[in-house]
Amino acid sequence: MLKVINPVVCGLDVHKDSVKACLLKAIDSQRYQDTIKTFTTMTSDLERLKAWLLDEGCNKAVMESSGKHWIPVHNILEDSVSIVFANARHVKNLPGRKTDTNDARWLAKLLALGLVEGSFIPSKYIRELRDLTRRRQKLIYMRSSERSRLLDVLRTSNIMLSSVASDVFGVSGMSMLNALISDNKEQSHNAEDIANLAKRKLRQKIPQLVEALNGVLDKHKKDLIKEILEHLEFIDSQIFKLEQMIDEKCEPYNDFVNIIDSHPGIDKTSAQAILAEIGPDMKAFHSEDHLASWCGLTPGSNESAGKKKSTRTKEGNNYIKTILCQCAHAAANIKNTYIAARHWSIKAKRGPQKAAVATARKMITTIYHMVCNNTYYCEAGPDVYKEARSKNKTRSMIKSLHALGLEVIEKV
Repeated sequence: MLKVINPVVCGLDVHKDSVKACLLKAIDSQRYQDTIKTFTTMTSDLERLKAWLLDEGCNKAVMESSGKHWIPVHNILEDSVSIVFANARHVKNLPGRKTDTNDARWLAKLLALGLVEGSFIPSKYIRELRDLTRRRQKLIYMRSSERSRLLDVLRTSNIMLSSVASDVFGVSGMSMLNALISDNKEQSHNAEDIANLAKRKLRQKIPQLVEALNGVLDKHKKDLIKEILEHLEFIDSQIFKLEQMIDEKCEPYNDFVNIIDSHPGIDKTSAQAILAEIGPDMKAFHSEDHLASWCGLTPGSNESAGKKKSTRTKEGNNYIKTILCQCAHAAANIKNTYIAARHWSIKAKRGPQKAAVATARKMITTIYHMVCNNTYYCEAGPDVYKEARSKNKTRSMIKSLHALGLEVIEKV
């Protein structure tokens, strides 16, 4: 028989415009007294919900942490009621009983019996930092999309600048773009003169640039490119402002950011984003495996009758998963490092995608221990991984030979 842990609780089934609340008072382990009320998500009505819970002596509530609908409720109840955020997949009711009232009552019963494990919700300060870093990430994606549109306009005008210049939006590329769209009649618009605007190493490709610039930009395409460049300039200014705001927010956690930044493949921008997602306190996670699972970087467990089925990673925090996979690719290109040697070894056996996820998992588990121990990254070198892999391979081969009934004598 299950024991009641929390005798007075409230289950909240939250929607966009309404909140179904079930106040549950346990009489014993089998009998409960419940009161059902419905509130709107307007601030005044949520204040009524808060006052009702306090009058009833309820200091613990539970709701599902799905979407954004929980945030207005949390904003009002945060300072008075301890809220447990349940993973929707972990608290599903039996099929055929799906109503708002039953959902609220079921959540309340699970909380009363202590069967709900709360999701990780960082402090308000970290949530504010998270808003800024996620906004910056979206603007960076938007900038990349706009740049792709500009390159498409050039290609449709038979100008293949991106096929010769590795960075069309660098100093040389921007000089050529401005010359292409210039309305100044005194300025020459022939391909040779525009190609001569190339700087440094790109000047070695002037003959190829002349061929690539041998296209025609009409007035419509020029106006379109001007509009895209203006938008890119605006996005850059917004990103710059956000970076200043993020730097200011991260000042109390500069030590944390510097520790993460010391890991190969992670720069300051990524370190700030990681801080915003996982927070500075690793006590919120039971272990490094729990943190990796929360990030969506742990293989799924699906076994039946001794047979393992799909091991695809489950859903996690997509923001940090994306950041870590990007950092994994960056770390793989740093020579003479342990993480790079490990990445290329896995890639050769299991492919690039699994190698990226495996490397990202290794990075987040390393970060967990670095933060817990307050230590910077210590490079072990590629030889350490190669030696460990060689020993593992030797043990595996010896085990296989023993399984065949053969005796193996190791030479020292």
